[in-house]
Amino acid sequence: MKKGWKVAVWIIGILVAIVIVGVVGLNVFLSNTKPIIRGELAVDVLDEEVKVTRDQDGVPHLKAQSDADLYRAQGFVQAQDRLFQMDLARRQASGQLAEVVGKGALDTDKFFLTFSLRDAAEKSYAGYSDEAKQVLDWYSEGVNEFIDYAIKEGKLSYEFKLLGYEPREWSPVDSLTIGKFMAYDLGGNWSSLAIRHWAINEFEQEKAEELFITYPEDSPSIIEANLKNPVTVSGRFDTTVLPNEFNGSNNWVVSGEKTASGMPLLADDPHLGLSTPSIWYQMHLESPDQNVSGVIFAGIPGIILGHNEEVAWGVTNVGPDVQDLYIETPNPDNRTEFMYEGKWEKADIRKTNIKVKGEEDVPFEVVVTRHGPIISDVLFKEEEASGLFSMQWTALEPTLELQAILKMNKSSNWDEFENALEDFHAPAQNFVFAAKDGTIAYKANGRIPLRKTGDGQLPVPGDSNEFGWTGYVPYNELPSVVNPEKGFIATANNEVVNDSYPYHITDFWAQSYRYERIAEVLEGKDDLTKEDMMDLQMDQENLYAREFLASMVESVEKQDSNEQYKDVLVMLKNWDQVDDKDQSAPLVFHKWMKQLPKTLFEGQMPEDVYAMLPGKGNISDQLLRKGYQNEASAWLEEYGGIDKWVYDSFVITVKEIEEDFGENEDKWKWGDFHQLTFDHPISSASPILAYFLNPKPVPIGGSNITVQAAGYGEDGSVDHGASWRFVADLSDLSEAYHIVGPGQVGHVKSDWYHSQVRDWADGNYHTTVIDGDIDEGFELILKAN
Repeated sequence: MKKGWKVAVWIIGILVAIVIVGVVGLNVFLSNTKPIIRGELAVDVLDEEVKVTRDQDGVPHLKAQSDADLYRAQGFVQAQDRLFQMDLARRQASGQLAEVVGKGALDTDKFFLTFSLRDAAEKSYAGYSDEAKQVLDWYSEGVNEFIDYAIKEGKLSYEFKLLGYEPREWSPVDSLTIGKFMAYDLGGNWSSLAIRHWAINEFEQEKAEELFITYPEDSPSIIEANLKNPVTVSGRFDTTVLPNEFNGSNNWVVSGEKTASGMPLLADDPHLGLSTPSIWYQMHLESPDQNVSGVIFAGIPGIILGHNEEVAWGVTNVGPDVQDLYIETPNPDNRTEFMYEGKWEKADIRKTNIKVKGEEDVPFEVVVTRHGPIISDVLFKEEEASGLFSMQWTALEPTLELQAILKMNKSSNWDEFENALEDFHAPAQNFVFAAKDGTIAYKANGRIPLRKTGDGQLPVPGDSNEFGWTGYVPYNELPSVVNPEKGFIATANNEVVNDSYPYHITDFWAQSYRYERIAEVLEGKDDLTKEDMMDLQMDQENLYAREFLASMVESVEKQDSNEQYKDVLVMLKNWDQVDDKDQSAPLVFHKWMKQLPKTLFEGQMPEDVYAMLPGKGNISDQLLRKGYQNEASAWLEEYGGIDKWVYDSFVITVKEIEEDFGENEDKWKWGDFHQLTFDHPISSASPILAYFLNPKPVPIGGSNITVQAAGYGEDGSVDHGASWRFVADLSDLSEAYHIVGPGQVGHVKSDWYHSQVRDWADGNYHTTVIDGDIDEGFELILKAN
């Protein structure tokens, strides 16, 4: 017995030793691959040395003696902190993920190869000026210098080791491909057209039209074409790669007439996915020709959002209809030919072999009609179909966004900045601008199509020349405002034009609650400060509840004859309509609002169709307004009326909350469900990876309709919101105020890996300077050889 006990202890001791050695070895490996941020490093591509000073928040400040060395150093430093993220981004956008992660990514690769982002980037590169191409080359030189150094010195970050590969050389087209991916993430409406096509073939007109924001009754020929030649929608698209429907942003700019300093204030917080590392990389770039600070997507040179010594700017998504679907008729005897004006027309075929880790290459074809690529995967199946979707999209044409960014960085007034914007084509963005000369301005910028027929709400026939684009809204007629009388300009993906505007942008604007709250605050004061701007970015007032809650509570009271829900209703009535994490009412309200469309639509739609259904919140809003204004509604009449719909949704909501949080409503808290996460892209592969790579969830307030944007999934995880918060006071542009969650650096051992998670949740801003000494700086000299 004693001998067995000794053997067991001996075995346990060996196992513990192995674990300790493994942990120590892993720690040594991880520590060895951390970015070097002090001392000197030889960088062969530099002409002269560049000083890189990382401030207390990990923001690198680059000071070079020429733009050439500045962009080389920018590539090198970005790669130090974010190379794996950069490599993953170019691979996803290029359809090359399966090569490093295996066959599980094969469908994703097929999707992005079909959407042709890299092909569009290659075509765009040809149109860039020599000066812009030179910047791309300099930046690529810097990235490749780091790749060579990291491979040689064993400095590649741990993700490469886990996946067992080394990154290939960086190219200018890689940077442009990442830019095209952002156009995809922010500029998509194709799925809306596909679902509307499905709806008018599935439902009677009265029900179908209520799934539109504005039904296109003035285009009967288009509606008839959709009914005559139906395209299979359900089961044909991968809903996991669709952009988040809440991708958007807030921005505003205030004239000096309404500020305490007498100078403009500007605020911007782009709403995108929240992940580790952040989608944004914050930097300060300085050379004799420029001094600019802000953020850029990792993998791209320049600064896309931020300020220099004279001007500041920010963006929100316009969300115009820039993707059109065409119903193409394939030749039954040759599936690569399509009908056009009575003749079969040959499509272009792009053939490729998708590399798959540990597997044979997979042959794949992208079929491109005169309108754009065929995106219906039915072409690659044995099933016959009378129609297929092709897609025309502004971002698939040659565009020059980087050229615009480089000019913006060096602009010093509105005329120069607006001139730069002429090269910014896709995605269309609402730019707000402020200058030290007191100017505030706005422009809805980007290519917005002009159509021969229709307004882009439904797919159109691909076999006729009566449809298609004739050009774009003229640049000087895009919506713009300079120095408005009311003293401020704000956008939050809301409608930015009125009925008198002569061109179609979209009928599918975001819900207006964020904009209404921003305008309410800005109108209410004439001595605004930068602190007011920061407070407004963290504002949790719920104007959604202000519009609907009282009527919805009344609907429940009508149906709840036994007063079963009296206590919950009292709690809702007493709510101050602030989405505070410690209150119970926001939990009930938001889950209730999410349940409303489920109650009405889920039973009548396939799961993937419901997932693709655009603007569920907008549609629910319209139906609520119709119901409470006693207007006719086919959906509500079929269901049994507004009160029954609202009551049934409430009952389901309360039951779910009780199952998850108990029956005592006094103990329910919004923050117990609504929790901030910044997940690493490879953390889903293992709970162990998730434990080490993801921060602990943080209970937070706000929601998808408050100014403090905090969109969440079915499990309550807040994975979408203000990916960057930025405030600039034009009375002193030597500094500005930022939050980049979860942190600056993508390496798990860095002090700046998750250093801003709590700051994001609590609204603690960091000051970033563009002149003078940097407090507590970590200085690295990149030496030229």
